[in-house]
Amino acid sequence: MPIKTFELSSVDGRRFVKPTDRWVNLRVDHNSTVTLISELGDRQASVDFRFTANYHASEAVVGLIQLEGNILWEGDARALVKGWSSNGQMPPEVAQEIHTVIMSNCIPEAVILARELRLPPPIPIPQVNIQPPPTKPPKGRSPEIA
Repeated sequence: MPIKTFELSSVDGRRFVKPTDRWVNLRVDHNSTVTLISELGDRQASVDFRFTANYHASEAVVGLIQLEGNILWEGDARALVKGWSSNGQMPPEVAQEIHTVIMSNCIPEAVILARELRLPPPIPIPQVNIQPPPTKPPKGRSPEIA
């Protein structure tokens, strides 16, 4: 795996409404953004990123969680920086790897921060659906039907 290190440099969360307020149509949008890629040598690149979770309701902006950090990536750093500098793009396989690492590290951190801010977690919570046990026919004799 070319990711060598992952480090958070800034963790910020804000709630813009009272904890007792109720919201209609609360929506949480989250994304990861690479903000800068710089070459540290032929084989290493520094990737700065930002993870954001925005809480919106019909009536207001409810809250914001923002995490920033840095990834040390190992591979063809020169080509990665050249592609990023020329068109703001990474090769798809590198982008997938980097954004997966960002999301897999930032979402758990954002869940903890959301709990402290008394906001819903920035991921969908699975719904539990307990099925009633199947009904069995009564034991014993049953009437014959012809």
